[in-house]
Amino acid sequence: MDAFPKKVPNAKGHFGPYGGRFVPETLMPALIELETAYKKYKKDRNFLNELTLLQKDFIGRPTPLYFAKNLSNTLGGAKIYLKREDLCHTGAHKINNALAQALLAKKMGKSRIIAETGAGQHGVATATGAALVGLKCEIYMGSEDIRRQSLNVFRMRLLDAKVTDVNVGSKTLKDAINEALRDWTTNVQNTHYVLGTAFGPHPYPVMVRDFQSVIGNEARKQILRLEKRLPDCLIACVGGGSNSIGLFSAFLEDQTRMIGVEAGGRGISSGEHAARFAGGSLGVFQGCKSYLLQNDDGNVLGTHSVSAGLDYASVGPEHCYLRDMKRIEYTYATDEKALRAFELLSRTEGIIPALESAHAIAEAVKTAPAMPKDSIIIVNLSGRGDKDVQEVARIKGIAL
Repeated sequence: MDAFPKKVPNAKGHFGPYGGRFVPETLMPALIELETAYKKYKKDRNFLNELTLLQKDFIGRPTPLYFAKNLSNTLGGAKIYLKREDLCHTGAHKINNALAQALLAKKMGKSRIIAETGAGQHGVATATGAALVGLKCEIYMGSEDIRRQSLNVFRMRLLDAKVTDVNVGSKTLKDAINEALRDWTTNVQNTHYVLGTAFGPHPYPVMVRDFQSVIGNEARKQILRLEKRLPDCLIACVGGGSNSIGLFSAFLEDQTRMIGVEAGGRGISSGEHAARFAGGSLGVFQGCKSYLLQNDDGNVLGTHSVSAGLDYASVGPEHCYLRDMKRIEYTYATDEKALRAFELLSRTEGIIPALESAHAIAEAVKTAPAMPKDSIIIVNLSGRGDKDVQEVARIKGIAL
């Protein structure tokens, strides 16, 4: 396994002014225990060898770096490569982190793991990891997300996980995380919380980034082998930010342009979106300091995205830091553009992307034509779209 990134955060989990650990005192021992265990096992050769073997034989790594010739020809301009995380076991990048954390929880002597999920992919991945290593599993999911991701709910239950309906607030990811944190507070002795993105209290942002860095490490080797040079541009969608930081982390010291794409929903002016950098401000939320969609009184605003996995009020603290450093650009794609990109990739390449990933494709649609033909773009195709077909059909008024 390649070495994990080491630059940030500092010892207290701060990425500049962002990050940290803002939790009730009852959770501090669990976080310190987790930090200690992670520091130990990320250097433990037996743990790393076991994880590497599972990445190969269970997840199906390395995932291909695929030249999307038809899409590239359709758009003109840059050559577009897709990092095929949609081909991971369970259908998305989420398994990279969930399986690693399940393995870590087993090493820590925990008997139960819990998780939150929006699009359902992290829930499926966590339930899969729990089944593999022999742990009990409970997944918290908002009622609205249960409605639009019913297929993944059934998959989780097939994997013997309990799926708990969170029918409060916006009934989406934010509320699922709140309920998972309450559970963890009550059951810290025997339970590990498998947080699904590069967010939350330290050590989660750095730990999740490290477990997802396999994406960028592979992509870097693959593009050098295929093109004998580094890409000109990387594009990935950004919800909490794990698939994007996983890709970007291997290229931070290069000159490669990087673009993170948030959920523009129905447009920024509508207020119905999840573009934290376009409409948010600094705040503390669910364990860390980061950009947050909030009003002048600090109350968290409602969010909207056609993609359940991007429908979240805050963003990982390392993204805020890298934005301040002007290392990564952040933009957004609206629901309408994401849906068009969803159909375009399906039609041109025979690949149905997750709606989350379709936001990244939408940015490639905008960016590629303006670049020279010898330019190279890598888009992180973070997940497959099986889970979204029914919802897209509903939006388009098509009965299934």
